[in-house]
Amino acid sequence: MASARMSPTEDDELTLPRASINKMIKEILPHVRVANESRELILNCCTEFIHLLSSEANDVCNQQQKKTISAEHILQALDKLGFSDYCSEAEAVLRDCKAVAAKRRRQSTRLENLGIPEEELLRQQQELFAKAREEQAVAEQIEWQQLQAVSQMPSTLLNGDSDDEDYS
Repeated sequence: MASARMSPTEDDELTLPRASINKMIKEILPHVRVANESRELILNCCTEFIHLLSSEANDVCNQQQKKTISAEHILQALDKLGFSDYCSEAEAVLRDCKAVAAKRRRQSTRLENLGIPEEELLRQQQELFAKAREEQAVAEQIEWQQLQAVSQMPSTLLNGDSDDEDYS
């Protein structure tokens, strides 16, 4: 019995997102209009390059009896395929990626490194919220009292009118 859902072909599964390719084209050539056929060709070339590079990196990985392709395997594959000119750029991108990842790790563990249990942090937060609500209530009470005091003043004082004689 045939499946009701058709599975995509292997080539369809292994392509780059068109939006990403279009964005790269626009960034590199902002004032040039690129035909759809050309965009499709660029997409296919990029996909083929990644397949070739991945396959070569996999071979390098297997030769070293490793189970996971590392950045070093990719760099060696670039060199073996004759793209050694790309290695310095790839290494720069790798350094940037590592720096961003390290920054994320530092930020995510900042609370964990405080040594304060989450329950205690939550209790402190609730305490601060209660204190802020109390201060807000006091400020509103003072403002209300001031408004009441002003409204209790005789209208002559509020308007600046008085029965006193003019001494000008």
